[in-house]
Amino acid sequence: MQDIIKLSQLVEQIQETIQTQFDNEVFWISARIMDVKKYETNRRCYLKLEEYENGIKTTEIRAVFWANYYHEIEKFEKVIKQPFKDGTEIICKVKVRFHKVYGLNLDVMQIDVAHTLGILELERQQTLEKLLKENPKTIQLFDGVYKTYNNRLQLPLVIENIALITAPNSDGQRDFQQEIKRNKHDYTFSVTEFLTTIQGDTAHKLILEQLNLIEKNKQRFDVVAIVRGGGSQTDFKPFDDYELSKCVANFSIPIFTGIGHDRNQSTVDLMAREQKTPTKVASLFIEHNFEFENSLIDLKTRLADAVKEGLENAKDELGHAKRIVKLSSPQAILNRGFAIIMSNNKIVVDPKTIKENSQLQTLLKDETIYSTVTKKTKNENRLNI
Repeated sequence: MQDIIKLSQLVEQIQETIQTQFDNEVFWISARIMDVKKYETNRRCYLKLEEYENGIKTTEIRAVFWANYYHEIEKFEKVIKQPFKDGTEIICKVKVRFHKVYGLNLDVMQIDVAHTLGILELERQQTLEKLLKENPKTIQLFDGVYKTYNNRLQLPLVIENIALITAPNSDGQRDFQQEIKRNKHDYTFSVTEFLTTIQGDTAHKLILEQLNLIEKNKQRFDVVAIVRGGGSQTDFKPFDDYELSKCVANFSIPIFTGIGHDRNQSTVDLMAREQKTPTKVASLFIEHNFEFENSLIDLKTRLADAVKEGLENAKDELGHAKRIVKLSSPQAILNRGFAIIMSNNKIVVDPKTIKENSQLQTLLKDETIYSTVTKKTKNENRLNI
């Protein structure tokens, strides 16, 4: 049987080996930060540093900013003007530390603000400033919101024909198509795919080519959707391109973007209508049509209610008119003690037609009186009945 040693002895050997190998050594590394937990009271931040390849996580290690380095996070947020949060790509200086209880982790000592998100954000801000300066009629900034010709276009009442720009056999393509086809309302959409590379150094030019193709057939489409799955911030660089952003801002068909997760936002997103993910873009189209259907149902209901109310009012008015007619009938007048005077079998309306010696019939409720006119005078003292 092999010799048995205590766990502490093995861990001490590991600690000694690591200290021998890495003692007083520092390294500059690039990584994505995740599970960020900041404690401002004691000025500490615990997190994980991760690395991905083709969307698959290949490396992960715990890391910590101790109090004497916490100011690096504050400097980062001040310069970059965005929070130090999950998904951020950074370049940082680290030191290897091994603790017998807490295990292996990296102490983060410094962040290189000029790299990773920093340099990308600076370029992005320059692009936005150029867009505002060179396109004052179609791109404006109001209270931190970019208003463009495109994102102010009125949507059609019903969205049916969609131009979809996406990468072939991608997660974005699959997620959008599944959501649009399997909608619970059984709406039918016509989706024409314009497949192209979505990331890489030439991606912005390829996307521009697809937009130009759509523009040539713009009468065929109600909306344009540009979608892709998530990725690192550097993967979204094509969507910060000036020419692509300008084209989107001035495009004649409403453009919706679903090119990243919640932590990502590109210049193209700001020029169009951003929905974050492919699924959310598809869901918006479905919801738009559902709202139109509901408006028709509501209109039908209000129209039926209006017709019903109109018929009831007409019925009431007809009943009222019938009562008036009934009260105005000759028999009703006689029943109330009045009399009807007739001459030559015609009701006398104008007393001027009655001459002396005219033969009259006076109709009462129960009797008719026949008489001859012997005299006519003006009625100066009218009766107040």
